[in-house]
Amino acid sequence: MTPVFAWALVGPGRIAHRFAQAVQGLPHTRLACVLGRDAQRTAAFATRWSEADNGTIRTTADWDSVLHDASIDGIYIATPHALHHDAVQRCLAAGKPVLCEKPLVPNVAQAQTLVALAQRNHVFLMEALWTRFLPAYAQIAQWLRGGAIGRVRSIQSSFCFAATEGLDSRLYAPELAGGALLDIGVYNLSMTRWVMQTALGTCPALRDLQVHGVLAPTGVDQRLAASLVFEGDVVSQLVCGFDSQSDNALRITGEHGWISAPLNFWQATEVVLQTRSEPPRTVQTPFAINGFEGEIVEAMRCIRAGLVESPHMPHAETLATLGWMDTMRAQLGVRYPFEA
Repeated sequence: MTPVFAWALVGPGRIAHRFAQAVQGLPHTRLACVLGRDAQRTAAFATRWSEADNGTIRTTADWDSVLHDASIDGIYIATPHALHHDAVQRCLAAGKPVLCEKPLVPNVAQAQTLVALAQRNHVFLMEALWTRFLPAYAQIAQWLRGGAIGRVRSIQSSFCFAATEGLDSRLYAPELAGGALLDIGVYNLSMTRWVMQTALGTCPALRDLQVHGVLAPTGVDQRLAASLVFEGDVVSQLVCGFDSQSDNALRITGEHGWISAPLNFWQATEVVLQTRSEPPRTVQTPFAINGFEGEIVEAMRCIRAGLVESPHMPHAETLATLGWMDTMRAQLGVRYPFEA
């Protein structure tokens, strides 16, 4: 029989609920422990996701009690971006495998230290870029690899929403690595790389990167638009922001047609193929649970196999995307207090 995989969760906030739902809906896995600083909030989270047949979810504020618990097979980190580095470092130093919410950390320098630690200690580490594991992108990959639209020429994507949170929220907090680029633009950039690797076999070298943006009163990026030009003249254009609404689509244009995730591409459940000589083909790609299940299954597969990284979301991808974001923030003049 397949043994039950026990997860500990760090940071019982909004996104953590989606992780918990997916874990509790998958076979041979359970949420065993929740670590949080607010005892009442942590207890409420555990109560919400406890299931009688899987046992009680333990709660704690003590890191050592999690890191020294031999029954914990992996740790999922869902704290704000600026807190990721220290949390991941603790886990890797203790030999605990990690699945950490995107972005892994706010800059490439921090990521390099964590990747080096994971490789030195031979402990699994993966950035939780769940979009890459969705059924929608399995279908897009099939079309791209089959040459359905010919050679890829350009990629366009948007991820914008009108935030209702005030300037005192984590979205705008420099000390928490706020800003639209790290919070949501990471999806645009990571999926740009994914498209080119899937279609071309590799992501070509970046030849030019230009970004323009609007800064919030707190100094972080409120909205930005960027253009990335790659060797071979493939162009990616993107916009992300907290101050507007969009269809949040992703479109891949090729010499013979186009492919799109027409609505909310980061959590797409429908994709469309349009070629010159055929009517549009729309394919529904629903989640098995809520979309997070793909990355969780991949992380467990890799951990059980003794891998240090996922071949589908390797360390090099995290480092490359963070490198682009470092360059973009530098162009915008955004710098966080902990980077000074």
